[in-house]
Amino acid sequence: MAKRPARYASSRRRNGSGLRPSSEHWLLLLGAVVAFAAIFGSLTDLPWPTETTTTDRKPRLTMAQARVSNALVPIVTDKRKRAAPFRFRGGPASRLQATECLATAALYEAGSDRDAQRAVIQVVLNRVSARGFPKTVCGVVYQGSNRKTGCQFSFTCDGSQTRRPEHDGWDQARRAARRAMNGYVYTPVGRATHYHTDWLVPYWRGSLVKVATVESHIFYQRR
Repeated sequence: MAKRPARYASSRRRNGSGLRPSSEHWLLLLGAVVAFAAIFGSLTDLPWPTETTTTDRKPRLTMAQARVSNALVPIVTDKRKRAAPFRFRGGPASRLQATECLATAALYEAGSDRDAQRAVIQVVLNRVSARGFPKTVCGVVYQGSNRKTGCQFSFTCDGSQTRRPEHDGWDQARRAARRAMNGYVYTPVGRATHYHTDWLVPYWRGSLVKVATVESHIFYQRR
């Protein structure tokens, strides 16, 4: 058998793993980086980005913290303007469909609470009349529902509709929807186009004006 070149044999004696020195150096460097990352992660109090953190890596508030934060935002009553009565333009079948969409939103967003149902209905109708939103009742209610994120009313994309609603809540919601379709205005929320429950702090809160609270819901309108 031919003898190995002296240069190669010398390299094997210096490096028992069979790897070239440059490869060993890269492995050592990679190990040092991994070790540093582990130590840094154990020392810092900033969470790694997950579905429960915001994009700026600030942890979400607890329910109690959110309620305190929301309570500190004042209600600007002089900005709350009365909405105009809704005027539906369409045939009987379209009217029935719109009424059902309104009642569905009221029930799944507000449960069986009468005032909260009326407030949700008013927000839907305010959006129909506002720029930047669909111009039909059902279009507003189900806007973005075909996406995993981005639905405007959470019940349309979070699986809430798989729950069987209360019979009494349905009847009440349908009555409120029919009344609103006939021109009734729920004045306590004015022309509000947005709302959220008081245990959440949405990213858009600071860009709107807080104009009312109804039960556990907080209502906002554009500046």
